[in-house]
Amino acid sequence: MKEKKPDNVVFNTAENKYDAALKPYATNVGAPAIRTENLAPWKNKGVGMLNAAMAAEYEEIKQRYQELQERFEYNSLVYSAKFSFQPMVGHTYHLYKNQQGVAFLSILAPQECNFDHVGSFRLGSDYVWEKQG
Repeated sequence: MKEKKPDNVVFNTAENKYDAALKPYATNVGAPAIRTENLAPWKNKGVGMLNAAMAAEYEEIKQRYQELQERFEYNSLVYSAKFSFQPMVGHTYHLYKNQQGVAFLSILAPQECNFDHVGSFRLGSDYVWEKQG
């Protein structure tokens, strides 16, 4: 049976030699104790910054969703309106409601007529109506 060295002696049994000087940490009994740093402030700061970043990103996504929903509603309104011409890409048209409350699309600008003006829309190259003004 091999002779066991005392606990305060640094002996590498795999290489069968003393290697205290090669260790990256203190090895004698009189060396200062190894203590872990208090990482709580760093973690709390990181968590706070992460929460703020996530909240900002959530608000951006929510705003984008609301804009998308609004665009969808306008496009549904314009596409369901009555019109007797083929709208041209890149042109602006005006949406009105007649006396019965039925929506219709016209080339006449609001100052050229006295219908109930709902809004002006430009037809984009992707056939998506964009609200003007």
